[in-house]
Amino acid sequence: MGHVHERIDDRLREFIEAQHVFFVATAPSGTGGHVNVSPKGIDGSFVVVDDHTVAYLDLTASGAETIAHLRDNGRITIMFCSFERTPNVVRLQGQGRFVTTYDDEFAAWAGRFPDNPAARAVVVVDVERVSDSCGYALPLLEYVDERDLLTPNMERRGPDGIRDYRRLKNRTSIDGLPAYDFDPEP
Repeated sequence: MGHVHERIDDRLREFIEAQHVFFVATAPSGTGGHVNVSPKGIDGSFVVVDDHTVAYLDLTASGAETIAHLRDNGRITIMFCSFERTPNVVRLQGQGRFVTTYDDEFAAWAGRFPDNPAARAVVVVDVERVSDSCGYALPLLEYVDERDLLTPNMERRGPDGIRDYRRLKNRTSIDGLPAYDFDPEP
């Protein structure tokens, strides 16, 4: 049975902070375009700031759909699922924005997370709706370890290589919307 909560209370915060993976869903405005769902999961990359604000460290990867959609309309849903014995699904819905590595406030936001050379932004969400539901149909899965591939890949590229990669892969969304086009030209 699903419940809507007034805020992220201590019980929900504890559940959220215990999860190793979360999913981010966004979509462009209008009836066209693609809905995007991105799995995220480096430990320490998500924080509950207060009862109505959350943030996560956005890392350079093969796309930038979330940033493109936030630029377009700001709508975002973040979902956490328990894959352990006690079932639960928590959804945080609201308006998101992003703070890039080039923004003055980046250092303050990034200070909430472990350093990561792949960081391109912090996504901040003003949570308007908090809900949870049973999760009875979710499988039981066992957490084994972090997958240590993205960060070392970006470390090998170095700062110039990371910017080159973003200019190649992150400038526009799959629907042609502007995405992460903030890196200066060489």
